[in-house]
Amino acid sequence: MLITIPSVAAVAPTPREALDAAIAKLQSKKQAWVGLPIAEKISLLGKLVQDTRKVASAWVAAAVSAKKIPADSPLAGEEWTSGPWALMYGANRYIETLQDIEMTGSPHLSPGSLKTRADGTVVAQVFPKSIYDTLLLNGITAEVWMEPGVTEKNLHQHMAAWYRNKNPAGHVALVLGAGNIASIAPLDVLYKLLAEGQVCLLKMNPVNEYLGPFLIEAFAGFIAAGYVAVAYGSADVGAYLTNHAGVEEIHITGSAATHDAIVFGTGETGAQHKAKNEPQNARRITSELGNVSPVIVVPGPWDKADLRYQAEHIATMKMHNGGFNCIAGQVLVLPKSWSLTDALTAEIEQVFKEIPNRAAYYPGAAARQSAAVQAHPEAKLIDASNQGETPRTVVPAVDYSNKADVCFQTEAFGSVLSETRLPGENARDFLTNAVAFCNDTLWGTLGANILIHPETLRELGPIFEDALAQLKYGCIAVNAWTGVGFLLCQATWGAYPGHTSQDIRSGTGVVHNSYFFDKPLKSVIRQSFYPAPRGLLHADFTLLPKPPWFVTNKTAATTGQRLVDFEAAPSPFKLPGIFASALMG
Repeated sequence: MLITIPSVAAVAPTPREALDAAIAKLQSKKQAWVGLPIAEKISLLGKLVQDTRKVASAWVAAAVSAKKIPADSPLAGEEWTSGPWALMYGANRYIETLQDIEMTGSPHLSPGSLKTRADGTVVAQVFPKSIYDTLLLNGITAEVWMEPGVTEKNLHQHMAAWYRNKNPAGHVALVLGAGNIASIAPLDVLYKLLAEGQVCLLKMNPVNEYLGPFLIEAFAGFIAAGYVAVAYGSADVGAYLTNHAGVEEIHITGSAATHDAIVFGTGETGAQHKAKNEPQNARRITSELGNVSPVIVVPGPWDKADLRYQAEHIATMKMHNGGFNCIAGQVLVLPKSWSLTDALTAEIEQVFKEIPNRAAYYPGAAARQSAAVQAHPEAKLIDASNQGETPRTVVPAVDYSNKADVCFQTEAFGSVLSETRLPGENARDFLTNAVAFCNDTLWGTLGANILIHPETLRELGPIFEDALAQLKYGCIAVNAWTGVGFLLCQATWGAYPGHTSQDIRSGTGVVHNSYFFDKPLKSVIRQSFYPAPRGLLHADFTLLPKPPWFVTNKTAATTGQRLVDFEAAPSPFKLPGIFASALMG
């Protein structure tokens, strides 16, 4: 599919008087938003879906240009699915929830979707729900696990709690947008609006501020009514807004360093405030701040086709969006005694060689890659150091006992993939060691991935489910990538609970969460180990072929565009076109 590439012009910073005026308007409208009938909120969301569809092609073309993706590349599919489609999909899920609340006062879970584990943890299956869910993403499921104290009987009390407040007070929230994935910032805004009842000022990140005009068009209904505003600028604008008297809450997607600067201040003075736990910003701040994401590979009877498919899967976890994802796979946690460990790593390197390198559009990528290479001279460079690109880099056999290693403690946010090999004479022992390593050594708690053969899964049985319970991550993907957990708005997205302002790591609070759970512990995404139709040979009757988010998918752009068209106006007549494109990927 050919995309017309527009020029991506710089956006001027918003003057302070305009910032003040925007916040004043939000302040004047915050109580009106609180009291707005649900039917009118649904209407605004419906308009957002249609307005997003209208700008989707130009939005994607601008992102493709900014990220230097070739115009005819299937990689443009990443921008369709993680941009307009993700926003439209999320908005439609919020519409469904608000319709439920309007009718009965609470979101509806499907019959039979609840279970309670032996340890008392309540688990709600939130995906699939509709026939379209089942057809379009067949074989993928999503669960939300609840915090202790939540039971099947009282779960409804922990859903959409804001809507049971008799006289809630309005608030103005500042959303500091992410610069990598296009849908992060608008989805953060929707969650603050709909789950927490807060009007929002979105400050675009300078890296992708070119998306601002498209988001302004998408949110035209909200903006015209005074419930949303958009601003531009660098750190000085952010500092002004985070301390503005009219801003009452803050949500940030970014780094722990930025969070600490907001809460405690900068430089030596800020460090002293943090050491003494003396926050200089008393506002409630929610955050999503990244992760050193593990990919745990459990030993099992993999064949040659399995090695190839999962190598493409791992390459996707690493290189989707050029590696500039907060849950990009960073550390391969491999079994030392598995006979196929070397074969898998060789296949991953082969996939890297077959797919093109990407432009390093996000600042700091070269410095982060260089730090990893300096710490590990044995690192393998897949590419030459071409201008505008950072060599894809594999760091082999990092010592798992060195907890301070840069590969374990610093988010690469780029093209570095590290490996470490853990002991364990069998799948059970290895998995035990892997869970302990990830919990105790790797920085962050946002997302973890596990690849496990179905036979091994059956052999481990409840042992595997207990391992999931022990992993302290906000999203765990089994034979899937945690990026799927981001895309499925029914799941929660955020760090594992318990971080403090002094040790914020991956952040605090959640977004997405279209069922409005107020005490979620983690989300678990599950996917078939096999792509269709190969799974049929193994009595796995799921229909999902190579997923469109794979970096090796040949029809990702066409499939992504058709998914956007479908979300704008769902129809069974659009399914054959989507299936045909997906099967050719």
